[in-house]
Amino acid sequence: MKSRSRGGPAGYPAGAGFTGEAGDAAEARDQFAALLPVYERVLGPEHPATLAIVRADLARFTGEAGDAASARDQYAALLAVVERVFGPDDPETLSDRANMARFTGEAGDAAGARDHFAALLPVSERLRSPGHPSTLLARARLARFTGEAGDAAGARDQFAALLPVIERILGAEHPDALSIRASVARWTGMAGDAAGARDQYAALLPVRERVLGPEHPNTLTTRANVAHWTGVAGDAAGAHDQYAALLPITGRVLGPEHPDTLWGRTNLAIHTGRRGMRPGRVTSTPRCCPSKSGILGPEHPNTLATRNYPRLLDRGGGKCGRGPRPVRRASAHLQAGAGSRAPRHPKRPRRSRRPHWEGGGCGPGA
Repeated sequence: MKSRSRGGPAGYPAGAGFTGEAGDAAEARDQFAALLPVYERVLGPEHPATLAIVRADLARFTGEAGDAASARDQYAALLAVVERVFGPDDPETLSDRANMARFTGEAGDAAGARDHFAALLPVSERLRSPGHPSTLLARARLARFTGEAGDAAGARDQFAALLPVIERILGAEHPDALSIRASVARWTGMAGDAAGARDQYAALLPVRERVLGPEHPNTLTTRANVAHWTGVAGDAAGAHDQYAALLPITGRVLGPEHPDTLWGRTNLAIHTGRRGMRPGRVTSTPRCCPSKSGILGPEHPNTLATRNYPRLLDRGGGKCGRGPRPVRRASAHLQAGAGSRAPRHPKRPRRSRRPHWEGGGCGPGA
């Protein structure tokens, strides 16, 4: 088995790595892409530094720059070489397996990601330990993709089993422990218990306000989830008031055209309609539509749903008694076009900041 020295023609490519860690994934991807042929020419295509540093980080930042399918394919090609060079039980091999699974899910194949993590988890527990950070992260991602593959109750139970382990190792108020709590709440709601999700998010909110600050993006997401599940639980007036109080803060902190701000404006309009107000009073919807068109694109399902909402309210006499379901159906229909079947629940744009423990976005966020 080859020894993994981090030397290379220019030493460790720290500049590219720091660029990516600082948030510019696309620039880091381009820097690693430029480094790869140099490493392959000087050290060889199967040198440990070429494999474990340059190719692995090129794949990682390709995915984090938004191209999950290419990242998945790069990791799959890399994994075949790494298993032969380092061995199937090497930490580098396990890391590449985990990343291939991650980007499989983020490319849209939640069931495939779930199966990859289910196969990886016992190996990580055996070779590392059940409490190793990489093992815990694999458990969290297994739970996440279990839910995204359609088993909300299974995801809820897996996150609930993981939570006491995370709290024991990291502490009950560690940000990662709070993210696991958010995931338990999210999948509780997705499994059909809207009131339970509302109450769990409401209990989480003061802790996040104290630990992260009242205007931290994750705190604002928790507030949005309290409002969301309040509405799903049947209290449209309460959800309306919570969104109305949250929206000015979200706009100021995240920006008026941030996807979470736009989603909050849409939900405020929806719950205004559910309270029985006439469409003429739902002023946030028409103002939101041009913003969504410019940010998300004129044919994005959320843009279409927002544009279509006043007509749906008018058809329903201003009450829209079924809540957001008509909007979702109209969005799916318009997204699909003639002769094709749309998914029942179009995906929201991914949040720009999400802790790596979070169980994926839902409604206003995780």
